[in-house]
Amino acid sequence: MVEPIYVPVLPLTRAAVTAYSHVDLHLRRRMAPLWTVVPRTGPERPRGRPMVPDPDPDELELERWLTPRIDGLIEAMDGLGGWLDATHVERLVDGSAQSLWRLATRSSLRLVTGPERAPEHQRSAADLAFLSGLGLGIRVQLDEPPDDGRQARLSQLIDRLCLPPSRLDLLLDVGPIADAVESGKRALAGLDLFGSLVAWRRIVLAAGAFPRAVQDLDVQPTRAAERYERQLHRSLREARPEFPRTIDYGDYSVEHACRANIPAIRQPGPGWGLLRYTTPDGFLIARAPTRGPDHVERARAMTRWIVESDDFRGLGGSGVSEAERWLHACAYGSGPRHAGSAEKWIQIGHIQHLSLVAHSLAR
Repeated sequence: MVEPIYVPVLPLTRAAVTAYSHVDLHLRRRMAPLWTVVPRTGPERPRGRPMVPDPDPDELELERWLTPRIDGLIEAMDGLGGWLDATHVERLVDGSAQSLWRLATRSSLRLVTGPERAPEHQRSAADLAFLSGLGLGIRVQLDEPPDDGRQARLSQLIDRLCLPPSRLDLLLDVGPIADAVESGKRALAGLDLFGSLVAWRRIVLAAGAFPRAVQDLDVQPTRAAERYERQLHRSLREARPEFPRTIDYGDYSVEHACRANIPAIRQPGPGWGLLRYTTPDGFLIARAPTRGPDHVERARAMTRWIVESDDFRGLGGSGVSEAERWLHACAYGSGPRHAGSAEKWIQIGHIQHLSLVAHSLAR
């Protein structure tokens, strides 16, 4: 069996699930996605702490909304492994219980908990992990520098779970980063404090550098941004070459690290979206209109900017995905009639990013 080497951290949205299912199977086998269920409704949730009271109190509506999404994910994963974090819905026990039970018993996905979560939800995740026989992921967020107190809380959680370390995965989540230096310090401290606490089955380090907002795109609609998460992983390996365990590479693909905290039900968005293309060291970002006069040709022009860049991989050779073919067809008018939509562009961005990173790591 081929071991996964890449952990994309993805929101449980239609665009991300569809994108994952369109990545070539031999590359999907090298991935173990960490999916996060987005909130059903209400305001954006903060990272790392629950909102009390929960903004979505309707248990019945949550069950109706969550069940088809979990079933769709189980189908898309098709028996491959990864994790699912239900932090935004697990507090509504009646509304989420059936879906999480189905996930635990009908897929190879492992559930996730964390030291900051309520003991009853930690226990529920551990019970489902025991039922599935697959173990559990423990997600530790490193938005702030870790300390000995957090190490003690993680140790207490491990004791309460009553699962052997061989069934536990450590998911170190640095979150959104705007530089590799400061984020690297947090990641290194987290690895030192938590990585040697027990003999973890796997250790994952995840971070996301795709910008949440790109300034002045209405004036200059194209931009390049750095992939700081790639620099972070490189610096961590250089700082701890003697670390006895493999540290799996994780990133947030082509969405901001807070995307999974944003509810699924939102007001209509602006009349534009972002085309996204990942290069070995950065992101190419282009703002394209989704409505208005000549919006199709203007969107095609933004796609041509990507396709005609030096970093575009063309249509042949290793590492080329369905996304490159779609972008090329769209750029020169032989592709979709309407040049896609904001959701389609996110989907294409995910396909291209996941394919590039999985292929690069495997190589």
